[in-house]
Amino acid sequence: MLDLDQLRTFVAIAESGSFTKAAEVVHKTQSAVSMQMRRLEERIGRPIFIRDGRTSRLTENGEKLLHYARRLVQLNDETLAAFDETEVSGFVRLGTPDDYADRFLPEILARFSRSNPKAEVSVVCAPTPNLFELIKQDELDVAIVTHVLRKGRQLPEIIRREPLLWVTSARHAVDKEMPLPLALGRGTCEWRKAALQGLSSVERESRLLYSSWNSTAVAAAVLAGLAVSVLPESALKPGMRVLCERDGFPRLPDCEIGVVRSWRQNARVTEALVEHIVSSLDNLSVPLAAE
Repeated sequence: MLDLDQLRTFVAIAESGSFTKAAEVVHKTQSAVSMQMRRLEERIGRPIFIRDGRTSRLTENGEKLLHYARRLVQLNDETLAAFDETEVSGFVRLGTPDDYADRFLPEILARFSRSNPKAEVSVVCAPTPNLFELIKQDELDVAIVTHVLRKGRQLPEIIRREPLLWVTSARHAVDKEMPLPLALGRGTCEWRKAALQGLSSVERESRLLYSSWNSTAVAAAVLAGLAVSVLPESALKPGMRVLCERDGFPRLPDCEIGVVRSWRQNARVTEALVEHIVSSLDNLSVPLAAE
């Protein structure tokens, strides 16, 4: 049998990147945390950590175990919560990019508020790289982010995958222009990088006409027929047209949306909000334009 207490400590280490920080989260001494992990490795029969200076990285087996550990700990907490008749209350700080706020938050916050009327949510809109920093600094409890695999960054729990699409105005032919005018995010935006790499792979000349973190500004440039952009399928708006390979545009990687939590935070109100985020994104319908 696996020990849930050991698994909870393991998740805390994986999310904080440190035995010392995890010890604070689970309210144990560092030696007790180390002993728990030795016993867990013995039970699994494989090494699950690699020491990297003052931090600890997961081995390939550790990454595999983390997936199951999160599910087991969450199921344990959900089971106990199902028999707890006290109402969820408190304050939770949620971060999200502005385009996700526009698409996802209305339903998430409405459902969460109806289920937990005594809970209060504070929302911060910022690009994904900034949200990771805010989580790291314990200025947010949970964030909805675009998953990007990057060394030294906490891995989010992936909750939705959808195609990243080339989009243009349905009423204009800006996609025929040479060089191709683009409206994209700022320099660190992963969608921007994917778009530029894709155009380079088909040797399509382009020029960056508009650059903004604000998704509304980018969408406005597209709808006005001024530029082509890239968006996930759930972000398509009436008046947009999807461009594909037969139009001369290369296939783009999928967009992975995930949830990342502060390693210091395990309050019930935070977990309740995460449950509503996962449920809402699982049931999100695709705009007719994407079909």
